[in-house]
Amino acid sequence: MRALEGWTVGMLDGWRVGMVLLFLSNLPTFQLSAQDSSRISEAQTVLAQLVESYGVSGMEAPVRATVQRLLPSWVRTETDTAGNLWVRTGGGQGDGPVVIVAHLDEIGFRVDTINADGTLGLRNRGGFILSLFEGKPALIHADRADIPGIFLPRDTGLTRRTPPPLRVSVGATSRAGAESLGVKLGQTITMPKQYVRLAGTRATGRSFDDRMGCAALILALRRLDRTKLKHPVVFLFSTREEIGLEGAEAAARQLGTATHRVHAIDTFVSADSPLELQNFAVARLGQGAVARALDNSSITPPAYVDSLAELARARGIALQIGTTNGGNDGSTFVPYGVVDVPLGWPLRYSHSPVEIVDLKDLVSLADLVRAVAEDW
Repeated sequence: MRALEGWTVGMLDGWRVGMVLLFLSNLPTFQLSAQDSSRISEAQTVLAQLVESYGVSGMEAPVRATVQRLLPSWVRTETDTAGNLWVRTGGGQGDGPVVIVAHLDEIGFRVDTINADGTLGLRNRGGFILSLFEGKPALIHADRADIPGIFLPRDTGLTRRTPPPLRVSVGATSRAGAESLGVKLGQTITMPKQYVRLAGTRATGRSFDDRMGCAALILALRRLDRTKLKHPVVFLFSTREEIGLEGAEAAARQLGTATHRVHAIDTFVSADSPLELQNFAVARLGQGAVARALDNSSITPPAYVDSLAELARARGIALQIGTTNGGNDGSTFVPYGVVDVPLGWPLRYSHSPVEIVDLKDLVSLADLVRAVAEDW
């Protein structure tokens, strides 16, 4: 700040404007063909509707309904007892199915207690940093209409002690008052969210994990050439991934050793952000889909990584290869002897209210999903 001493307000305002113009002049420019622009527009239309549907683990019905509405007209769906949505296609050439799975659920909370003072005690549904929610608006998802609230902040930020458990206030001062608003045990809670388009082909919002994966499956199905399928293919929209891959595990038990191969389509948690070390999990936003060659739950055999890369080159699909943290639905098939070849896209600020994606990566991922269904 010392360098600014003696500047007039007008001079400082001019400096600010100049810095903004310099920033804008250095933004990347995207030269898209008319066809590319059309595909980006379609990808955004699908993704925005999925992102703005709510579905905490165990309560995925609204997202499942959105997926069904966005699928092409030829698709026939089934819903199993775990809540998974199945799309079966391809012929029965004797081999077991190729399974391509993306999960429907998102992180959030469940109402665990209604306290005497009217506040709500919460149980996590998924893993994330609780402080990101403190002092933010909350939505309690009730049967008829969402109930607004607020995630209460800690009493002080000056101590180093662990903050108390996160609570939500709906403005009530008693348990009866909260219940009179429609609050019940077991209801799910999230932060309100909105899909927001940024400069170029970037977008921000919450729950891109794994609405990007669901969008990729939908976009692939819209362009799928079913006459090319070498195997039966199951497009699976799974439930309760964030709390232990439970929906995928139910599907794996059902399909078992008959499965030919599985592709989990999920986030590649990327270090492509300004403050992270660039020595692990680096996959650049806007540079295409990512082969998750290794994560905390599975290792893709190198020959399969090479084969996938060859397929992407043959199709002219942008593909990155990397290792990251986290697990994937496909790992539930591995105990049955099934090879898991997970795919994803680069995501900044995973499990936060301001995740960032690039729509070009969604188009690339959708093309790759289609390719592994048709040609591999």
